[in-house]
Amino acid sequence: MDNNSKSLTGLALQKFKKNFWGVFSFMFIVLLLFIAVFAYVLAPDKTRNANWGDLSIHSKEPGFTVTMITLPGATALEGSWTDWLTGKATADPKIPVLSYNITQDSLVYKEYTDEPDLAVTKSIPLKTFGTSDATLIAEKYIRNQEFLLGTDSQGRDLLSRLLVGSRVSIAIGFVAVFISLLVGIFFGAIAGFYGGRVDAFVMWLVNIIWSIPTLLLVIAITLALGKGFWQVFVAVGLTMWVEVARVVRGQVMSIKQMQFVTAARALGYRNSRIIFHHILPNCMAPVIVISAANFASAILVESGLSFLGLGAQPPVPSWGGMIKDHYNYIILGKPYLALAPGIAMLLLVLAFMMVGNALRDALDVKSE
Repeated sequence: MDNNSKSLTGLALQKFKKNFWGVFSFMFIVLLLFIAVFAYVLAPDKTRNANWGDLSIHSKEPGFTVTMITLPGATALEGSWTDWLTGKATADPKIPVLSYNITQDSLVYKEYTDEPDLAVTKSIPLKTFGTSDATLIAEKYIRNQEFLLGTDSQGRDLLSRLLVGSRVSIAIGFVAVFISLLVGIFFGAIAGFYGGRVDAFVMWLVNIIWSIPTLLLVIAITLALGKGFWQVFVAVGLTMWVEVARVVRGQVMSIKQMQFVTAARALGYRNSRIIFHHILPNCMAPVIVISAANFASAILVESGLSFLGLGAQPPVPSWGGMIKDHYNYIILGKPYLALAPGIAMLLLVLAFMMVGNALRDALDVKSE
């Protein structure tokens, strides 16, 4: 009696909550969304695109620590509340050093190098810091900086690039799935409802697009639209609508034969109202499952484009671009430079696939 009194949505939600891996994966995705939105708050390097780096500390191992001298710059003049969302446009110059000594009128230091015997000694006038107090200078402008995941080939903080790069991978999923749903539901609905020549044309178009390899089609669309951040999103979305269209078409063809659709026609409702208010709400279950799978596919396609140099353009970080920049380090003794973004991508794709499987089981009316 209790089960019968619940809505289908309530029953599906109850079944979904019983799936441990589905719930766990969903919470993991929510956590990644939080990290992506507040990436610049969490990232140690808060410059735009986490792009600060120094070649003297390139390709360092996780946990690498170095003494850093920060020179006063323009950052203090910025201070906008939007910095947490977009990062700081400029950063104070920083110098990694092996050692330093504050004399009466200058700060003498040895530049960081892997060969201490070849270190170059330089000096900075104390007036650069606006004070001659050695204690104040040491407390305010000199500190030990730790790179938890090490540095990349350009001396940039790998953890910061990883956090900021999550924005591209997650955003490509949402935008691509939205575009695929918008186009796929429209074509699938009109093909399934009207049939005849409309159905034949839509299926001809679907078969043409389906016959072209996905990555090749995305590359073609990207080259037509031009290289760029949003062009990639649109290109990926325009290649994923065919599966949605086929599923929606089949669902609409089945549902339009039911009695409530016949009743709606007898009441004189317009075709558009019958499609969008009566038929489509009843065929969303398989579409939701496909959307979860398309999230994962979009992430992988974008990574492939970034690996080929057609995805997000430098200096914008993306996980695929990070793998492209460091895949050769796998055989050079520093595999973590490519494995870190690769593992992050693996976990995100796996989470979406687990959520998709859980939704499939929850929305299956034949299962207990």
